[in-house]
Amino acid sequence: MVDGPLAPFVDGLREDLAGQGFATDTIAEHVHRLADLSGWLSARGLVAAALTGEVVQEFQRLRRAAGVRVGVSERALAPLLGYLRRSGAVPPPSAMVATTPTEVLLAEYQRYLEDERGLAAGTVKHYLRCARLFLTWLPEPVEWSLPRLSARQVVDFVRDWTSRRRSNALDMVTLPALRSLLRFLHLAGHIAVALAGAVPAGRGRPRNLVRPRAARHDDVRAVLAGCDRDSAVGRRDYAILLMLARLAMRGGEVARLELADIDWRAGELIVRGKGGRVDVLPLPADVGAAIADYLLHARPATAARNVFIRVKAPFTGLAVSAVTVLVGAACARVGVSRFGPHGMRHAAACDLLAAGASMEKIGQLLRHAQQRTTAIYARLDQARLAELAMPCPQGAPR
Repeated sequence: MVDGPLAPFVDGLREDLAGQGFATDTIAEHVHRLADLSGWLSARGLVAAALTGEVVQEFQRLRRAAGVRVGVSERALAPLLGYLRRSGAVPPPSAMVATTPTEVLLAEYQRYLEDERGLAAGTVKHYLRCARLFLTWLPEPVEWSLPRLSARQVVDFVRDWTSRRRSNALDMVTLPALRSLLRFLHLAGHIAVALAGAVPAGRGRPRNLVRPRAARHDDVRAVLAGCDRDSAVGRRDYAILLMLARLAMRGGEVARLELADIDWRAGELIVRGKGGRVDVLPLPADVGAAIADYLLHARPATAARNVFIRVKAPFTGLAVSAVTVLVGAACARVGVSRFGPHGMRHAAACDLLAAGASMEKIGQLLRHAQQRTTAIYARLDQARLAELAMPCPQGAPR
């Protein structure tokens, strides 16, 4: 029994959690948490509308102080609070108010990235993380150190950061993000000199020597063959891996694919790519059969519109990181060198190149916005490159 201001929401919570695929015992645990929270509000004379983020934090703090260790974490309360907020019973979580100079600067930088640059949410998130890393590295206070920022300090930060970095691969986030931050600081008047050019190049090989890091063809075949297609997880994983191998899709494009994006009669699917780009690709018969097998026999019952769903409740769409983890686990399962979704994307392009496809066709499959992006695959075609080589003149002085 639930008493107090949250009692009217018990049945709705049960239905909401059941719709997300939670087990009966788990639903009962969340109802008990609802009862505890409702009783706590009633004892303080508070109504449901008073359950702000600050009140939730006070509830958690007092419960921990009383020795309660189960059901008071943010993760444990998330399904309960999520339902109450979606139903309008309690106010949404209040946005964090920037109080320190660093937070104010980061909020200003975020508006610049979203409004003026129009960057995707994932890119904004990574750029803000890198900006926070740099700003907290500077001597405090930041309003004193920024006007005195020099190119030497920028180089020192990059050296310090690379010395603590585990990977030797070419960095594709932090250094471009640092250049973006320095351009913003100059445009906004926080630094007097444009210092974006002071950011050194990455530790990887120069761009004109980069070759695509493609997964081996035999390894891709082994990963596909290693899926247990008699199990629900195996059906899902096989469909995802086949899409990556045959259509050269990115991990995020697979995760964002929705049921309405597949036109079964026309044999086409809509791919929502980087930068808001939308493309229509033909749906190969084997890929369509794998997806249909998953939808008919393995996909959990859920209101989510994503094609590929988590195997454990809540039954929501896969995160982009989950696709990467899935591919890595498939590699480990068959004992091949680890690669990710992009390695399979490169492998599909290399297979086309080996079959004699033109750079234009490869660029169409990969949905590159610029031909120079596709040009890296030309370095793999040694036979065609040999045709361009000029013969060495005989008798020429050395």
